[in-house]
Amino acid sequence: MSATALFLASLLSLAAAGPAFQNFVVQESLAGAPQGFAKVGPATDPTPINLRIALASSNFAGLEKALYDVSTPSSVNYGNHLSKDEANAFLAPSDDAVAAVQAWLTSYGLVATKSNGAGDWLSVTVPVSKANEMLSAKYETFEHVASGKTYARTLSYALPVEIADHVAAIHPTSTFNNPESLRPVLSAPKPASGIPTDATPSCATTLTPACLQSLYGIPTTRATESSNTIAVSGFIEQYANKADLTSFLKKFRTDISSSTTFTLQTLDGGSDPQTASKAGVEANLDIQYTVGVATGVPVFFVSVGENFQDGDLEGFLDIVNFLLGEENVPLVMTTSYGQNENTISKSLALYALSLANYFIPHAKLIVTANSARRMPLWVPAEPPSSSRAVTVVSRVARPRAAPSTRPPSPPAAPTSPPSAPSMVSPPETASTFSSGGFSNYWGGASIPFTSSSQIVDCIVLVADYQSSAVSAFLTAQGTTNKGLFNASGRGYPDVSAQGENVEIVSDGQTGTVAGTSCSSPIFASVIGLINDRLIAAGHSPLRFLNPWLYANPGMLNDVTTGSNPGCGAKGFTARAGWDPVTGLGTPNFAKMLAAAGL
Repeated sequence: MSATALFLASLLSLAAAGPAFQNFVVQESLAGAPQGFAKVGPATDPTPINLRIALASSNFAGLEKALYDVSTPSSVNYGNHLSKDEANAFLAPSDDAVAAVQAWLTSYGLVATKSNGAGDWLSVTVPVSKANEMLSAKYETFEHVASGKTYARTLSYALPVEIADHVAAIHPTSTFNNPESLRPVLSAPKPASGIPTDATPSCATTLTPACLQSLYGIPTTRATESSNTIAVSGFIEQYANKADLTSFLKKFRTDISSSTTFTLQTLDGGSDPQTASKAGVEANLDIQYTVGVATGVPVFFVSVGENFQDGDLEGFLDIVNFLLGEENVPLVMTTSYGQNENTISKSLALYALSLANYFIPHAKLIVTANSARRMPLWVPAEPPSSSRAVTVVSRVARPRAAPSTRPPSPPAAPTSPPSAPSMVSPPETASTFSSGGFSNYWGGASIPFTSSSQIVDCIVLVADYQSSAVSAFLTAQGTTNKGLFNASGRGYPDVSAQGENVEIVSDGQTGTVAGTSCSSPIFASVIGLINDRLIAAGHSPLRFLNPWLYANPGMLNDVTTGSNPGCGAKGFTARAGWDPVTGLGTPNFAKMLAAAGL
């Protein structure tokens, strides 16, 4: 009998004997709930918990290597992206891992279902009492004080030694999702500070598509390639209103048809009601600055409902698995939702929030951007891996309070759009609410058991592609803020874009919004337009951007003034080269296009 057969036989005998897994190894342990949450009491036994189990992939290191190989401009394989089946082959767990976990579940009379195509996610629903037994845990009820919502979570959980090495993460356990999103608020236009003079006088007061076109050299020429698409994520009952989009286009894009719209996709019971009062400021912002900036690029609004299948991660993993299940995944996805790093368990962050390992593999794969007053806002843009890679542009929101895992400055904000090469104006300045710093979870080292988003059991270093840029900043930084941030962590943002006084239409009213959410759709639109040109010329589109960005810093407009104070500290200061306030700077469409090979 082979070694594998003996291994399986021993596991099955244990399973047949009932819960026989006795020796547990602690996987995660917190001293207390994150700030903003209060313990109410024990979770009631009948409460059902949908456990999502992430299995260790068989060859994540190989996937990571392949991703970098096809995403690094100097590689001979640059642009030769993997197929869906090739990516899944890297991610698929080993037969031993599947057998061990299934035997463990069988010993409790449970049968899990496979949650995605790669087979690395399993799902099973159990009552609290059984979850406590299986995980040597103590699930309690915690209240998110600001919203009043309650959740069943445990501050510690363990796994039997027989399966510990085969499981990358389990959710929900010690991850505390924040049900509130720091969404932009519509307000009346007001004069903005720090905005450079440009060809459009009104841009000194508010920001519109025309201002972005002038400032960043974004073309108005209509895109032509139907295979090039942008996905806009919609969470927490944020709905994109078509009537508002029509009004927006009539007012701010008179050169294109006001009937231009988006395609709706839904999951988890999502919808997009068109009642005026249901219009969401966040959703309208994201749609209006993709449809209204990425001229002619097909835009999909993906509305995620409340029937989450990802254990109260608000559909964050669900949308990834949904899009990865598509034969033709969108080339770019913009998301303006997120939560503080310290509220996510490290194991889940490492694996789960990496978005199924290859959609948004590990924080080092993320392109982040920050905000500025005519200054960059940051938005992380992070594509999935290899051939299935998708450029994901997202924002990292400023926390309401200083989390213990963050640098002294507020978190990064969304990326800002590229600036026009021909524009002559004062240099951009970082907005004070630009987020940025260094991660305590994400870094550049390969993760041991195929994790992705945050770090488990390994020393994390700055991502390879940004190591020299970050090193130069740290040298210039000297002893400022020393000891207040993790200097070996992944630095963010990567790039910047506009984020103040951005005009939108919502519920029939025109007003302005500001914040980290603005830059994400703007930067996504820039990449969408570049991809259109690349595809039309017979080239591979951009996917995982980071190596390309750091290899071509000159295609971005360096922002050297401004800072991001917050969390009781002075924060970081923008300076020449990369910095954790504005990243590499704001993009320049013409230079970016040239750097892409056109």
